[in-house]
Amino acid sequence: METIPLLLWQLWWVWLAAAIGLAIFEMVVPGFIFLGFAIGAAVVALLVLLPLNLGLPTLLAIFGVLSLIAWIGLRRVFRSADDQTRIIHEDINK
Repeated sequence: METIPLLLWQLWWVWLAAAIGLAIFEMVVPGFIFLGFAIGAAVVALLVLLPLNLGLPTLLAIFGVLSLIAWIGLRRVFRSADDQTRIIHEDINK
């Protein structure tokens, strides 16, 4: 019986390491951009733990969709209350 070699993207801990790395990078460069990617990678790590035998294109599609959903959710939760920018018409140095 021939065994199928396990590829790097089929390991759950690789996706989890990517999620942790992206979360750490979010702390260095704040803005809730990389946190959505970290959440997507963490959920994909959980999916890889299940015996589903998903291919790389499927995992990348799931990662992209989940990252986008997480980014939109974080944007709605952590947006400013008034969500308006202040426009200054006069120079304060005059």
